[in-house]
Amino acid sequence: MKLLTKEIEAKLRANGRTRADCPPLLKLFNPCGAYTALFTELAEDGDTLFGLADMGFGCPELGYSSLAEIMAIRLPFGLKIERDRSFEASHPLSVYADAARRACTIVETDFELEQAANQHHNGGPRHAQG
Repeated sequence: MKLLTKEIEAKLRANGRTRADCPPLLKLFNPCGAYTALFTELAEDGDTLFGLADMGFGCPELGYSSLAEIMAIRLPFGLKIERDRSFEASHPLSVYADAARRACTIVETDFELEQAANQHHNGGPRHAQG
């Protein structure tokens, strides 16, 4: 499976130019492990992604990842990192980051995301990008 469609790539690049707190456009995951990542930006180099990554150790973090390195990962049974084709973000990345810090993992449940979003709207902690 192709990790980036032309449409997603164009949107990620546009977000990379604005550096605004956008909803994630791309969710990648390990089909046989704990890795999950939500990305909002792709740098002009066409390789550097920015987003929220969860390696499964209980401390998801915002940062940069190499698309080439992600694509080079080979998993058991010939599997590779996959794109969640059904993923649609409901909040900006900062809300996912806040919810992930509370839960110690990336979450997508409406309840946990709404709690994090409400914290934002009520003047709670904000997490700026790069």
